[in-house]
Amino acid sequence: MSRLFETIRVRNGIPDNIPFHAVRMNNSRKELLGCEDHIDLQAALIVPERCSAGRYKCRVVYSTEIHDVTFEPYAGRVIESLQVIKCDWIEYRHKYCDRDMIDQLYGLRGHCDDILIIKNNRVTDTSIGNIVFYDGSRWITSDTPLLKGTKREQLLSAGKITEAKIGATDIIGFKKSCIINAMLDIDEASVEIGKIII
Repeated sequence: MSRLFETIRVRNGIPDNIPFHAVRMNNSRKELLGCEDHIDLQAALIVPERCSAGRYKCRVVYSTEIHDVTFEPYAGRVIESLQVIKCDWIEYRHKYCDRDMIDQLYGLRGHCDDILIIKNNRVTDTSIGNIVFYDGSRWITSDTPLLKGTKREQLLSAGKITEAKIGATDIIGFKKSCIINAMLDIDEASVEIGKIII
């Protein structure tokens, strides 16, 4: 089985959202590997002095135990357009290091910057994160994500976004969209609705 990983944002030397990452990591270890113990993720992250200013991406690779922890400056990608890709058989409930299926779908993006995966006529995720839509008064995310991202869970818990059924044909009814993930907050990766190519 493929190892798993967590991507954690480090800002000015401080890791973000650790409780949500720890819950997902330990739940995956229990569900997939039968682990009953809990890894103390906070204690396992020793942030290097070189990461004390700015934004860094921390990658934690694990299975029954943590195998590798790396830190690198966060550059990010400019994503201004999404190609809708339909795939009814894709599964990615856990954050596996093996992303072959997602990478194959990403290869079908054409001239767009990323993809938006539709499964069983329902909106799921992009290749790098969950997606949220603004309807003019609130931010809404699909209730059928491929992966329940830690930023998504944090925003749901805080009441800043809400879940709803979003079909492929519902997309054009929204005002705007944003990609969210461990590194990206709402409005850091906005995509105009007109640039979601269906």
